[in-house]
Amino acid sequence: MAKRDFYDVLGVSKGADADEIKKAYRKKAKELHPDRNSDNPQAEAQFKEANEAYEVLKDADKKAAYDRFGHAAFEGGMGGGGGRPGGGFGGGDFSSAFSDVFDDLFGDFMGQRAGGGRRAARGSDLRYNLRVTLEESFSGLQKTINVPTAVACSSCEGTGAEGGVEPTTCPTCSGMGKVRAQQGFFTVERTCPTCSGLGQIIKNPCKNCGGSGRVEKNRALSVNIPAGVETGTRIRLAGEGEAGMRGGPPGDLYIFVEVVQHELFERDGVNLYCRVPVSMAKAALGGQVEVPTIDGGRGRVQIPAGSQSGRQMRLRGKGMPALRGGGVGDMFIELAVETPVNLTSRQKELLREFEELADDNNPESKSFFSSVKSFWDGMKG
Repeated sequence: MAKRDFYDVLGVSKGADADEIKKAYRKKAKELHPDRNSDNPQAEAQFKEANEAYEVLKDADKKAAYDRFGHAAFEGGMGGGGGRPGGGFGGGDFSSAFSDVFDDLFGDFMGQRAGGGRRAARGSDLRYNLRVTLEESFSGLQKTINVPTAVACSSCEGTGAEGGVEPTTCPTCSGMGKVRAQQGFFTVERTCPTCSGLGQIIKNPCKNCGGSGRVEKNRALSVNIPAGVETGTRIRLAGEGEAGMRGGPPGDLYIFVEVVQHELFERDGVNLYCRVPVSMAKAALGGQVEVPTIDGGRGRVQIPAGSQSGRQMRLRGKGMPALRGGGVGDMFIELAVETPVNLTSRQKELLREFEELADDNNPESKSFFSSVKSFWDGMKG
């Protein structure tokens, strides 16, 4: 069976340029790839045919020979290669030709496409650690921060070229950002050494930025810290990260909040805990104690008579606000009954007298030592 005309195989005219031929081949390769046409027995043969056609027409010398002699250019030793235009996969260098469309088929999953996909590289994201007080977390605040970052060069408008002239396509990789070398049966792909993978070169680099299109600078940013932030809260400022290389889009700035430890309050979500020391006499007799609140106010708490250390009392609505709404937490007062120190002789005398009269006033002690006695009796048995 006579071979079909290579231009007909790819669906292009004889006068098509290299870009049109490449675009047509990519379209055919996607349509005819065997993995996508398991129910079409002709797909593999057609895919090989398209691969062979592209292997010839993508090369300027082979294309010129084919335009002059047709298929005969590659038969009987003509064309400098001998035999078919390529070897291996059905009459074409499959690894070479198909790698031209590999990025188009799978580039979306790899995060980069062929044809200089890195030329407008996105800038890096930045992280800024911000420490705030518990009071600032309670009320929220507007804070100005200074961020060292890379910004677009004003001299070249981010292009990297003197005077803002657009970069030119790299002649080594033709804008692909990578070069291929044949090693036996394999095609090895490497980053282009001329353009460092950018796909473009700058003939006259900007003197201000050295051709990168960006310069280092400290930026002052105003940040809105909402009420209720906690340690670990992350605030994203879109587009406030590093400027992209040579006009690429900027990255984002992420602010990680740390709420510093407070000397009076301990936080647990939206609730606050405050440990309040009370005298032994006040804990025994009961009374009122004045406590601070996070909003700077004062609250009065009634201590029941006979309160023990660790007893908690709640002040509703005196805790922290929930982030982005959702109510306010509570404040819990935890009593810490203090044992008096540096007693005077009179105080010692009164406490000894009290101890003699307090046989039935310590129910927890009585219960504990009763349990101890039972334990020891059980061990003897």
